[in-house]
Amino acid sequence: MIKVLIVDDEPRARQVLHHQISKLAPRLMEIKHASSVDEAQHILRYFKAEIVFLDVEMPDKNGFELLLTSKKISFETIFITAFNHYAIQAIRFSALDYLLKPVDPDELAAAFNQFMFRHDSRKQSKMQYENLARYLSRKDNSDLRLAVPSSEGLFFFNVKDIIRLEADRNYTIIHQRARRPFTSSKTLKHFQKTLDQFKFMRTHKSHLVNLDHVIRISSNHDFLVMSDGTMIEVSRRKKEEAHLRLNLY
Repeated sequence: MIKVLIVDDEPRARQVLHHQISKLAPRLMEIKHASSVDEAQHILRYFKAEIVFLDVEMPDKNGFELLLTSKKISFETIFITAFNHYAIQAIRFSALDYLLKPVDPDELAAAFNQFMFRHDSRKQSKMQYENLARYLSRKDNSDLRLAVPSSEGLFFFNVKDIIRLEADRNYTIIHQRARRPFTSSKTLKHFQKTLDQFKFMRTHKSHLVNLDHVIRISSNHDFLVMSDGTMIEVSRRKKEEAHLRLNLY
């Protein structure tokens, strides 16, 4: 019996999600509801939930506070959010799961299947929640780490040490300072969305570069020379953006 907790301040949203979840495995679910973080904390003292569907935007305390104030987290989390760029960035950055409201049944099923897969292999790690807390409480970006899942486990990369990311079909090669390249099964588009508020720029369909690692631009402005010595092509339509972001005007 899988124990599920839905945390959302909107009664209608809880009811709809309950109905959607119960259809996934009707005989294997025990589902409880909480309308606030305080109520969720109370329920979790006696109800050992294995998965929590957690609304991010709630009055009084937001969903993140449930995780940040819990001494021990023995459940997995799928965040539920209306479009909130900052919340989604924080969740993506720590390689955690989220669904957008209104919840699409197919996306819910996919997220639940991922939970079931991890349930039988590895769980979300404490380090992911710690990384989320670091992101939410950061004063600057100097110590931020990007969580990247792989078949071998979860890896963390200091953002400031990432020089560039290179598309390799549906994979991405992460080139870093003082470490060997790392291949991720995530697409370059995924990393572009995750890093778009930092000093990263998509210069070409195959390249996402950290502008802090640009040493110079070629005389014809067709290439960026990176700190690892590589020359990265700048597409014609990206030249003006490159000039602006590198303060060449």
